[in-house]
Amino acid sequence: MGLFEIITTANHNLLRNKARTILTILAIFVGSFTIALNSAINTGVNKFIDDQTASLGGEDYIMIMPEGAVEGMSSLAMGGASGAPTEYNPDKTMSAFTDEQLNRLKELDGINGELYVTKNYVVDYITSAKTDKKYNINVMAMPPGDFNIAMTAGSLPNRDSKKYEIALQSGYPKALGFDSDEDAIGKTVTITVRDAVTKKYKNFEATVVGVQAPGVVAVNGSVITVSLQDALYDEVTKYYPDDQKSMVYSVQTKFDTSKYTESEIKAILEENGFYGFTISDMMGMIRTFFDVIMIVFTIFGAIALVAAAIGIINTLLMSVEERTREIGLDKALGMSSTKIFLNFSFEAIALGFWGSAVGVGVAMLVGNLANTVVHQPGGFLEAFPTFHLFNFTLQNVLPIIIIVMVIAFVAGTVPAWKAAHKNPIDALRYE
Repeated sequence: MGLFEIITTANHNLLRNKARTILTILAIFVGSFTIALNSAINTGVNKFIDDQTASLGGEDYIMIMPEGAVEGMSSLAMGGASGAPTEYNPDKTMSAFTDEQLNRLKELDGINGELYVTKNYVVDYITSAKTDKKYNINVMAMPPGDFNIAMTAGSLPNRDSKKYEIALQSGYPKALGFDSDEDAIGKTVTITVRDAVTKKYKNFEATVVGVQAPGVVAVNGSVITVSLQDALYDEVTKYYPDDQKSMVYSVQTKFDTSKYTESEIKAILEENGFYGFTISDMMGMIRTFFDVIMIVFTIFGAIALVAAAIGIINTLLMSVEERTREIGLDKALGMSSTKIFLNFSFEAIALGFWGSAVGVGVAMLVGNLANTVVHQPGGFLEAFPTFHLFNFTLQNVLPIIIIVMVIAFVAGTVPAWKAAHKNPIDALRYE
């Protein structure tokens, strides 16, 4: 009896008692369905978080501040949280980088990227010819190196372009009077800043080249070209003293992940009087929160599979009892105990396969349908079009089927062993 014949016979034997087989498969289905959905959610959430991580600069991104700036912010935060003022401490005021610190940071081992300095200025509002309303907006220049943000339309500006270009944050196209994100591409918006001394307003026109997809982590605003940033900054600060224009409170760069881990590079920075803030600091708690939830739901699915395994044992034990004389006849005709063991083991594996395959298949149908529904107008993920709550891949589907088949095989070993070791004479006399 070959492998194909054993598999065919196993499936045929399961149909002898259809009601019992269907109920057992249904129990396996429940566990597989639950775990498949949990796995798909976990994959979808982590992919979305990974995309958000990439939009912030990638795993090697790090924001660096002098320790004085961190202590000053901590003092302000503590005072705001408690509702009581904090006593003035001249050593804990917001401090900027000195030229010596910036030069030392550039030479620091492990810092292998260009230092991107965020210029501090305020944009008063943005508007367009399609509306008479004015909206607050934050803007940031396109950082150097690999920088990616998910887009619903268009693309990010060219960092080095001499043109004034902008990639709007989600929601701005509609507010500015455009019919859709796609409709805003190529259109002109007006960014207005106010001189800090004369209080006079000045308008800058920028071309919309892209619209950002919404995410759980902001990238500090709409992205603009460096040329536009410089123009805005120069207008706001043109009457500032030179020493105030050059103040730098934080820089963004990349660190060498091949040489140092995040904790190691942070320790090096701390030894030199700096503080490092990485992607993990931003995204770690979000990922941990979702992971804990997924573990809890996976436990429920595992409990369902344990119950299904007990059902497999019960189904096959009853099958062994019902087919005792048949087993005795097979052994009397020369079938080995190994073949009988394999026959019953493959019945268990078949139960696991059909239960898990149906469970995963239905989970995929439900998950993909849910993805469509939750992104419809009024759906709770309408605001996050790039977030696919259920993400089914071969890597998270195939292991479930294989694991369930292994569980079914293990559950079926006891009945299979019992069948294989029946005495043929006693079996033939069984009533």
